[in-house]
Amino acid sequence: MPGDDDTTGRRLRLLAAEFTQHQRRSPDPTGRTATQAEPPAPINLGTLDYMRAAVAEVEQHTRAADPAAGPYRGSVDRVYEWARERTADLDEERQQAREALIYRQGLEHAIAMGDTAVIRKHPCPQCRCFGLYWRDESGKASCVNHYCVDDDGVSHSWTLQQLAHHYIASKSALSVRAT
Repeated sequence: MPGDDDTTGRRLRLLAAEFTQHQRRSPDPTGRTATQAEPPAPINLGTLDYMRAAVAEVEQHTRAADPAAGPYRGSVDRVYEWARERTADLDEERQQAREALIYRQGLEHAIAMGDTAVIRKHPCPQCRCFGLYWRDESGKASCVNHYCVDDDGVSHSWTLQQLAHHYIASKSALSVRAT
């Protein structure tokens, strides 16, 4: 899945380049402003923490699979290549788990940048229709097909991990059939 790696890395690079900038706030509409004791941080610390957590998760997953892999020292967007290189000799199931992690993080990066349309490109794992929408309040993708409900009449919802697992499994099944 080299294309997925490129996309996930590009999204992380875009987060680092564009979304770590400090957001300027417009003045209060009443004209009053609060006196600041300290100037704001020059970068968005929430995005920086998010990026560090993403790299740490990939590093931890890779080091669990290959204890000889030392700490990652490269740029944030190259962590996925590093993980692939270090775990290239794993069995198929563990490689799929790595790919699902990378793909899930790519979805998370897109959502962190405000691009929730990436969810619509996935079919619902239950009904297979393309009717998924991201719900911020639940942190899940929900199917809008009114026939795709559980026994209580509630729409099926999917975590990003579940969507990534289904996507990678279906992609792997297609490559097995093609050979």
